[in-house]
Amino acid sequence: MRQRTDTVSEPESTTASHQHYRRSLGTISLTAVGLGSIIGSGWLFGAERAARLAGPASIVAWVIGAAVALTIALTYSELGSMFPKAGGMVRYGQYSHGSLAGYLAAWANWIAIVSVIPGEATASVQYMSSWDYGWAKGLYDGQELSVSGVALASVLLLVYFGLNWFAITLFAKTNTAITVFKIVVPSLTAGALLLSHFDTKHFTDHGGFAPNGWSAVFTAVAVSGIVWAFNGFQSPLNLAGEARNPGKSLPKAVIGSILIALVIYVALQIAFLGAVPTADLSNGWGGLGYTSPLADLAIAWGLNWLALLLYADAFVSPSGTGMIYAATTSRMIHGVQENGHLPSVFGKVDRRTGIPRPALVLNLVVAFGFLAVFRGWGSLAEIVSVATVISYITGPVAVMALRRLAPELPRPVRLRAMPVIAPVAMVFGSLVLYWARWPLTGKVILLMAAGLPIWAWYELRKPFAELKPHLKAGAWMIAYLFVMAGVSWAGSADFGGHGYLPEGWDLLVVAVIGLAFYAWGVRSAWANPTLAAVKRELMETAAATDPAPHTPGSDAPSRV
Repeated sequence: MRQRTDTVSEPESTTASHQHYRRSLGTISLTAVGLGSIIGSGWLFGAERAARLAGPASIVAWVIGAAVALTIALTYSELGSMFPKAGGMVRYGQYSHGSLAGYLAAWANWIAIVSVIPGEATASVQYMSSWDYGWAKGLYDGQELSVSGVALASVLLLVYFGLNWFAITLFAKTNTAITVFKIVVPSLTAGALLLSHFDTKHFTDHGGFAPNGWSAVFTAVAVSGIVWAFNGFQSPLNLAGEARNPGKSLPKAVIGSILIALVIYVALQIAFLGAVPTADLSNGWGGLGYTSPLADLAIAWGLNWLALLLYADAFVSPSGTGMIYAATTSRMIHGVQENGHLPSVFGKVDRRTGIPRPALVLNLVVAFGFLAVFRGWGSLAEIVSVATVISYITGPVAVMALRRLAPELPRPVRLRAMPVIAPVAMVFGSLVLYWARWPLTGKVILLMAAGLPIWAWYELRKPFAELKPHLKAGAWMIAYLFVMAGVSWAGSADFGGHGYLPEGWDLLVVAVIGLAFYAWGVRSAWANPTLAAVKRELMETAAATDPAPHTPGSDAPSRV
């Protein structure tokens, strides 16, 4: 039976199923989830792909990527502490703007995350193809996985989802151990490469520090795997329903995981740039073409032990991330179902284990589909990165809209600078979307539109008077996607456009567009029924846990 979202209360089954989640994750476990998501396949390939595009200036690209992720993550930290519910990232747009904007944000976020899972499996198999065995070399042809490579990646997908099938406590214990390994190996790799060979001339020769200009640095942020890597900050937010003390642990986990990862990624990038054999740069940085970049460098400098360790970690790091994303995407599907845009079966949570098993199965099927279509890590990284940026734009808008719509809700994390942070985050997100280059931006925006029939199936059967405020509140997001596609098409040639916007001025135009749509989005938010339902749920939960009278605004939130 189709669920309705126009009532002011959540369906009984939905609320009950939500209660089956076990609040067993603390700050350390959630930080491990965030860091484990960030340090996946990105560190294995990101340094080479970024260097190929931007040369030594790729170091700056990682810093820019972290700044973008951190700014956007701050908006979601406040939202995540307000609404500690499973699949949090797919819910906030629905709370602030109703079904249309909420669905588009959820769809973009889900596409960005679920496609990472086959990407991690692909990364492991791609590294494996460098093994000195005939059967291993047949797994990857230099561009995409072969049939045998896809088969092996499929087995890895089954492992990721199998580990999530049993219990969240097993997941947390396994992931924490894997994350420790994932921190140690990249750090050891950076140190070993720095000590084995470091050619300082690489930072000035072969075209200089920024051989392809600063536009290439910005493009590297968007498509080389940097956005892919830092996107992992949202995993703790999607597990908010299982956090013991979300108000304190979520912001620490989100911000801490980004900063720790930045140090590791910059160290790896510097080590990679200095360790590339000069002969490999005969055609410049753009001529690099390693199959297993870091392992290939280790072998080049006689670090066979490091190469073996990297081959092992090529399974551990991506598999750890794939396992985390299998967990978080199942919570996202649960959130989409509670929003009213999937059948009720996907909202069921196993009472004994606290696992949303039907959602796990759905994500496994979709992951197989992505693996069949996109068989190379690079092609998946581009799709994931752009879809991720599109999903980011609702956070800055929703956090300020909800301050206006629901000022009485407790905010365990309330950032004093949010009125400045939120519009800056919107500008950053818009710029990264533009930097991804035409026609990739258009292709992914088209992929976003492909999800609208599902929304239409659930929503267009409602009376128009009931649907109208949802359409009005979501119009800004539809218009934003069309305008950004148009600007990308007309933009400067440096970013794949047709050159109608001159270089430099195009970035200013994109920034102004981001601010204009931010203002429109905040103003168009409305007190929709889903927000009323979650407000009542939060008040009932607070009353049940703290019978003392509560005065709105007296929760003494932590202020940053």
